Amino acid sequence: MTRTARALWFTSAGTCAIRSAPLPDPGPGEVLVRTLHTAVSRGTESLVLRGEVPANQRSAMRAPFQEGDFPFPVKYGYLNVGVVEHGPPALVGRAVFCLYPHQTRYVVPEHAVTPVPDAVPPARAVLAGTVETAVNALWDARPRVGDRIAVVGGGMVGCSVAALLARFPGARVQLVDVDPARRAVADALGVAFATPGEAEGGLDLVVHASASEAGLETSLGLLAPEGTVLELSWYGDRRVGVPLGEHFHARRLTVRASQVGVVGRPDRSNAQRLALALDLLADPVFDALVTGASPFDDLPGVLTGPGGLPALCHRVDYGAAHDR
Repeated sequence: MTRTARALWFTSAGTCAIRSAPLPDPGPGEVLVRTLHTAVSRGTESLVLRGEVPANQRSAMRAPFQEGDFPFPVKYGYLNVGVVEHGPPALVGRAVFCLYPHQTRYVVPEHAVTPVPDAVPPARAVLAGTVETAVNALWDARPRVGDRIAVVGGGMVGCSVAALLARFPGARVQLVDVDPARRAVADALGVAFATPGEAEGGLDLVVHASASEAGLETSLGLLAPEGTVLELSWYGDRRVGVPLGEHFHARRLTVRASQVGVVGRPDRSNAQRLALALDLLADPVFDALVTGASPFDDLPGVLTGPGGLPALCHRVDYGAAHDR
């Protein structure tokens, strides 16, 4: 009898459901993984749930193990930590990270999983994909010792960037967000906090991750002459106005895009970047980013509840979830 797993599907705009999924036997070069935790990529998965992936970006937006096609129905997600139940002896019993959707068990090629270092709890390792994005952003931004820096937008990605910048020698870092509650996260990360109206200007670098036109305008307004905004936001199918008048030309400002799909330095591979992100997660400061958790069976209601997903990073726990 064919075994099955259970997986989350985005079924139509604003709705999702847990469905059965066939679970094949692993073949040569493959591993069978039992999921321990996943995390919701709040910005991206919210766009998918709303059906707002632009038609001309549907190929670029596909997750590595996505099933179905945009807009619906799709099995989507890419922050998964599990334990290898079948595969090469060196991997069996190891916790691994994989760019796989929300599903109780799955079979993938061996090269698709990355071992989680012993110093990193599996529940924290779900942040690996987000910290990898932050690593790539800093490779693109190339901050210098002593830079004055702000991160505008205190979501998962913005807070991950701020956590890495907090370690940078001599840097003065502030996290800027419209939600005053983000001050507690900034304190835990070891960086200053400000609302947009309070933020200190005259900066060398601003990393923008709020996915809002107002946030981009704030970012440009905080720069000193010759400063740079590194744009990390993903806007889906929305058009965003960029204020190129006022001080933009006089200050010789720069807006530069950064996207995790392209490794930010030519001497590193995707695998090396992900392994570095996992190593960085040995620091318990990243626990401050996980502000919500729920069982897998509750995930459809969590994603579609009134007001949207409240957590900065919402972790999904599979301890009581069973295959069918």
